[in-house]
Amino acid sequence: MSLKIQLYIVSLWLLFILLFINKVQIPYCFDKNCHFIGLAKLLIVNVVPLIFLSLAIFGFIFYANFKYIIRRNRSLPDKVTRIENLNWEHLTFLVTYVIPFLSFNLNEDRNGLVFFLVLIIIGIIYIKTNMFYTNPTLALLGYHIYKLSTTNKENIIIISKDVIQENDSIQYQLLSDNIYMANKSINNGNTRT
Repeated sequence: MSLKIQLYIVSLWLLFILLFINKVQIPYCFDKNCHFIGLAKLLIVNVVPLIFLSLAIFGFIFYANFKYIIRRNRSLPDKVTRIENLNWEHLTFLVTYVIPFLSFNLNEDRNGLVFFLVLIIIGIIYIKTNMFYTNPTLALLGYHIYKLSTTNKENIIIISKDVIQENDSIQYQLLSDNIYMANKSINNGNTRT
């Protein structure tokens, strides 16, 4: 599966967790005459929340894959000549796409269908426009977004756990088009892991 699709699912991880918490129905009773309704009935009542839980689990798996991919070989050290912080783009995605989804009434079949169609359409736009780096989940996990130029590259977008400044030496790895994963280069070209 494409890294872009995986990162789109990772970007919605918070939404899936919040929707699971919002929609899960666990019956409880503190009376002496209470009894368990049965696993089959519990699963039937919670089909939609279980779908969201499954998507959240896939998000964890895809994040682990992302971390594995970004540990591959990187470029030789390159000096940052110009930098612009784009961390605000994480919030734009969160406020524009994730938060409004919480208002969908998924108890009605038609609304559930529209919800998933809108998720798919936004995903296609997100992937085709290379906006997969605007990922609120990665922001929560400590990643930053920068638009920068180096001595060898012009106007690239990088995702990094490091706080990068002008004149820093970085090593980067291509993710897609002009989007890279980067770390500060320290100790004559050795990178932080």
